Amino acid sequence: MGRTLQNTMINLGLQNACDEAVYQLGLDMEELEEIEEDAGLGNGGLGRLAACFLDSMATLGLAAYGYGIRYEYGIFNQKIRDGWQVEEADDWLRHGNPWEKARPEYMLPVHFYGRVEHSAAGAKWIDTQVVLALPYDTPVPGYMNNTVNTMRLWSARAPNDFNLRDFNVGDYIQAVLDRNLAENISRVLYPNDNFFEGKELRLKQEYFVVAATLQDIIRRFKASKFGSTDTVRTVFDSFPDQVAIQLNDTHPAMAIPELMRIFVDIEKLPWDKAWDLTKRTFAYTNHTVLPEALERWPVDLVEKLLPRHLQIIYEINQRHLDHIASLFPNDVDRLRRMSLIEEGGTKRINMAHLCIVGSHAVNGVAKIHSEIVKTQVFEDFAELEPEKFQNKTNGITPRRWLLLCNPGLAELIAEKIGEDYVRDLSQLTKLHEFVDDDLFIREVAKVKQENKVKFALYLEKEYKVKINPSSMFDVHVKRIHEYKRQLMNCLHIITMYNRIRRDPAKLFVPRTVIIGGKAAPGYHMAKMIIKLINAVAQVVNNDPMVGSKLKVIFLENYRVSLAEKVIPATDLSEQISTAGTEASGTGNMKFMLNGALTIGTMDGANVEMAEEAGEENLFIFGMRVEDVTELDRKGYNAQLYYDRLPELKQAVEQIKSGFFSPKEPSLFNDVINMLFHHDRFKVFADYEAYVKCQEKVSELYLNSKAWTKMVIRNIAAAGKFSSDRTIKEYARDIWHVEPSDLKIPPPNEPRDAAQDKTPNGTAA
Repeated sequence: MGRTLQNTMINLGLQNACDEAVYQLGLDMEELEEIEEDAGLGNGGLGRLAACFLDSMATLGLAAYGYGIRYEYGIFNQKIRDGWQVEEADDWLRHGNPWEKARPEYMLPVHFYGRVEHSAAGAKWIDTQVVLALPYDTPVPGYMNNTVNTMRLWSARAPNDFNLRDFNVGDYIQAVLDRNLAENISRVLYPNDNFFEGKELRLKQEYFVVAATLQDIIRRFKASKFGSTDTVRTVFDSFPDQVAIQLNDTHPAMAIPELMRIFVDIEKLPWDKAWDLTKRTFAYTNHTVLPEALERWPVDLVEKLLPRHLQIIYEINQRHLDHIASLFPNDVDRLRRMSLIEEGGTKRINMAHLCIVGSHAVNGVAKIHSEIVKTQVFEDFAELEPEKFQNKTNGITPRRWLLLCNPGLAELIAEKIGEDYVRDLSQLTKLHEFVDDDLFIREVAKVKQENKVKFALYLEKEYKVKINPSSMFDVHVKRIHEYKRQLMNCLHIITMYNRIRRDPAKLFVPRTVIIGGKAAPGYHMAKMIIKLINAVAQVVNNDPMVGSKLKVIFLENYRVSLAEKVIPATDLSEQISTAGTEASGTGNMKFMLNGALTIGTMDGANVEMAEEAGEENLFIFGMRVEDVTELDRKGYNAQLYYDRLPELKQAVEQIKSGFFSPKEPSLFNDVINMLFHHDRFKVFADYEAYVKCQEKVSELYLNSKAWTKMVIRNIAAAGKFSSDRTIKEYARDIWHVEPSDLKIPPPNEPRDAAQDKTPNGTAA
């Protein structure tokens, strides 16, 4: 979520009033804003997407709730020591959190372990351990519409009789100390992005948020006028018409068997009725196609922790497979491929399959990704129910990612096309009229220059490095992962360095290359990549032959509040994943909206950005998905590229020989070995096209006017990438609710009784 203060002031229309009031108290608002800690309760794109979605849902007047876990420790703080990443605990609640309100009156029990007892009356889950879920509510204000939604985060609490109720003669002190075991559930965020780690505590976290949330939803449903009806049998008939639940990846997939357990075991609905209601309630968003990221929980772990849920999953699977077998008799291989249970080695539950079977809609997050989901990853399921599969291209909130972080540009745009675009970003197309307006071109360039100077000052203060604000700011910020190919950027840096040294007199367009992002603590290769970038920076930044032509900076502790500083100052946005690996990306959209040009592959939302702006207004290079597939078929041989490209060979040799690590020449052996022998993401295959494309970037940067005109064309084409547009599509195609841009009356004005009755009562 990042910081809340400035976002709240903007959405309430109070920023100027607050700035003035604080100034009169002799304080500086910006200084005050810098004191607030980021709420870093997610890992990367997926968590930030949810935050943008909350802002858009409130702005569109949807009755929507965001549910999650109130981690005591969020994503780790990253320190760079001697070029290595070191993790520190993110004690973000140290000074309290003024935005949250604990709601002990809504505390709910969550059960673990135990056993299942079957009788004529049905199944009973007994002898369980109980953990209490305490909700904390954070307000989510819509933009200037007097709407405030709620984000409800659950914190784990031990019941007061924890470890004391059992025949526990003994140790009272130990029993109280053991309360920590229960409360550890909400202690810390698992820091993996795009990687599945099958730990028991993680599964506990997933079930904890799901069980508490579903009880909360059902309590609210029963309390509403829709829940009450004469016959007990049909109480839940309207449930899917009143409740829509969106599963953000498979992490909350246990919600499907949990809702079935509530309907069948507790509410005593027949299975078929319960299953119909469940499917109509859930929809699933897939966020990645990387196999190592897909959740596959060991059956024995689920059996121990959630025995009744395993039985329900088996029953769902049995009925699912019976259905497949009736359509495709004797096709045992299809049954194996489509089963929720993977046999072979340890039996595992494929959570994505569970989500597909248990949902009425499945979507990817960009056109190209949704196609890959349909034709490759889940092709058997798409063949069975093609109408279930959709696309919903991601978006970003223009409130935080333009108004808040780039007020200079936001104001400049408002002067030309009015202020309405903040609510309807498609209006940015009006800027096309000004693409040849010399004054506007100069003003856009001036805002960018001011942002660069401000960021350069920040870097000087924080990193003690002097950088040239007129150099091209070439920025690559995102989680560190092999598929995102920070290594390819690194090879380009080394290539530029070698060209400067080879011919110091030759014209070189000065660059400041900024790379930032966190590596999962257990991801060895990602940590080596960070060390390599810092080692290269050490050499480049201290070579007198290079001077101010090339500077390399690794941005420590990349997070939302730092993104808000670096993105408005960026000239060139690096979006260089191997085609077919980045589901969408959202950083790419933030840079586009803030006046950076994109160098990128035809991957994720880059494809649609090129479609909107015209491919000639992005620097697109490298293999397309088809080329990658073809290369896989042929077999990728890294050595071929190394032998054919002298500059690549030189760069690789320098890393290998210890040019960048003279005290430990073999330091980067693992990286080199990976590049040659098991590079799934084919860095060498795109290197040549990337370097050539970068030459075109430098050439255009020399012509400031032509560059800025291309920037304006990009901003004018960024309208599609508002999360408001994304949420309208979810609302209409999946949740079946109508967004409203009606401004409700402020709380101090009496409300007309007639206005109380909204045509749709559905909550997402």
